[in-house]
Amino acid sequence: MSFIWLILAIAALAGWWQIFTKAGQPGWAAIVPIYNIIIMLRITQKPLWWLILFFIPFVNLVAIILVGIEVAKRFEKSAAFGVGLALLSFIFAPMLGFGDASYHGPTA
Repeated sequence: MSFIWLILAIAALAGWWQIFTKAGQPGWAAIVPIYNIIIMLRITQKPLWWLILFFIPFVNLVAIILVGIEVAKRFEKSAAFGVGLALLSFIFAPMLGFGDASYHGPTA
């Protein structure tokens, strides 16, 4: 069972690495705790104080979903894809990172 979790974690990290790279950020940042959240906030143009939200129980789930939706929007994907990106990252991150979607920067 541990082997399956390891494979899923590697898939999610590889996907996020590619997402960060497509967004013009360092891919290695995907594997650095806390810094990866800062980079996601940078990609989504959210203020840095949102980092605090990721450390508050239950509020962090909402913040993760909102940031996932914003990341999906930056790659012209739906809000449903963003929720999947937040909750099922091991599936949706590789789809976004290794797919043909390209980063379109912040929306107006």
